[in-house]
Amino acid sequence: LKVVPLNATSVEMSQESALTSPVTVKKYVREGFGFNEGIPGAYNADGTLKTNGQILYITAATANTVQLNVIKSTAGTTELKVGLQAILDARGKGYDKTPLAIRFIALVKKENITGLKDNIYINLQGSNNTSRLSENLTLEGVGDDATLHGYGIAFKRTKFVEIRNLGIMLYGDDAITMDTDNTNHWIHNNDFFYGNTGTDADQVKGDGTIDMKYNSTFISISYNHFWDSGKAMGCGGATGELGFPSMTFHHNWFDHTDSRTPRLNKITNAHVYNNYFDGASVYGIGNTEMSSGFIESNYFRNTRRPMMISGQGTDVYDPSTGQTSGGSFSSQDGGMMKAYGNISTGTNVRLVYYSQNNVQFDAYDVTDKSIPVPTSIKSIKGGYVYNNFDTAPTMYQYAPHTADQVVENVTANAGRVNGGDFQWTFPNETEDAGHDLIVPLKTALINYNTYFGPYNAGSLAAANVSNKDVLQLYPNPFTQEISLSTKLNITSIDVLSSSGQLIKRLDNVKGKMNLSTLKTGVY
Repeated sequence: LKVVPLNATSVEMSQESALTSPVTVKKYVREGFGFNEGIPGAYNADGTLKTNGQILYITAATANTVQLNVIKSTAGTTELKVGLQAILDARGKGYDKTPLAIRFIALVKKENITGLKDNIYINLQGSNNTSRLSENLTLEGVGDDATLHGYGIAFKRTKFVEIRNLGIMLYGDDAITMDTDNTNHWIHNNDFFYGNTGTDADQVKGDGTIDMKYNSTFISISYNHFWDSGKAMGCGGATGELGFPSMTFHHNWFDHTDSRTPRLNKITNAHVYNNYFDGASVYGIGNTEMSSGFIESNYFRNTRRPMMISGQGTDVYDPSTGQTSGGSFSSQDGGMMKAYGNISTGTNVRLVYYSQNNVQFDAYDVTDKSIPVPTSIKSIKGGYVYNNFDTAPTMYQYAPHTADQVVENVTANAGRVNGGDFQWTFPNETEDAGHDLIVPLKTALINYNTYFGPYNAGSLAAANVSNKDVLQLYPNPFTQEISLSTKLNITSIDVLSSSGQLIKRLDNVKGKMNLSTLKTGVY
């Protein structure tokens, strides 16, 4: 791509133009239960806007001033609404089904948006659960630094919603909550960080990350990066579920998460495939009370308890005595899991398949995924059987990787574009087994800012640098060290990728700088 800047009078400065490095366009993987009735969001399968699609751009400066005419009646009359939440509230009346893409730019904090639900949620809420749902919405980030800071997103009586390419930090209760009558949603390519500390002992990292309950069904959760999340995902409510909520989880990076990746509650169908469980300290997948989970071709690295069914197997195993006792799931009955093609590595890991112990097992393992689980295989607690949703004629088409391909694919593609602008490295030797909140990480999130700060159109200006103050970096290219020559008073230098992602910050810069740790590339 060729980038040409404009001067103060909006005239192109062609002599200052530059070419980017080669750009590769990749299509999103559109698979799973979320697509059973169509494509969630404002876009077609080819990435173009759906017919008559609309676009809003949201920055810290425009969140409360953006305007849109919203259909307010069956007659098609419209009313001008001002402000993001006012627009969403008007669409929640359920008359306006126009595809709408809401594009967030850079950092948008809680205090930048008026009208948040409970002061912690962008609220998507329809008027009823039939004809007046809130529908056809995409909330997306532009670039690698679009960030919601201090709040999350709430769904109620919604359909065909897509959330993508957003970083969500220090939210109130959940980063995303789907509570009551939600269907056909796609949550993908997001970075989920800590929430705010709650009042309960298990809410140090936030109440949860994604919560789906009370008739929230046909959902795809894919290619997200969960950063040391505590209770990552709860699926299905303890009561009030109708039918079998159906959910797909694929190609997510559970990066040193603690548990609930996911936790299947009452009568949930879940297909969990091609996820990277990267040092989960408490457990990976939990299955309770009539839930059926097909666990396919995942990679578990040093995940202490990869799969657990409530009331049996690893859930009730006491490593100090080698006997069964207790459990992790609030005395709930068990469900059933089918496992195929998974890889589990590491030390102090316990995973017991039916082929190893046909009583106290964690999952029924098969060598051919087309093989159904016999109805004679029942959970010890509750006597529930696997319902074989994955071999039914209604099962969707998908193209899984093998488990040995998962780590490379997921670490390259999960999260925001180019991995997002915020980076943190977890030392495996301490964090694989640790589940305490990492105070320096929490502090970094509290103090987080995008490279240019909260974006305010028109507020960015170039520094006033004269020719005599020119800065030189040499040699170019370099291999190990690079030297700095300038008359400017420079105290720090930021190293950016060719796409603008912050890679490294150098403080106390003097003369030569060692950059031997950088990967080969253009900076």
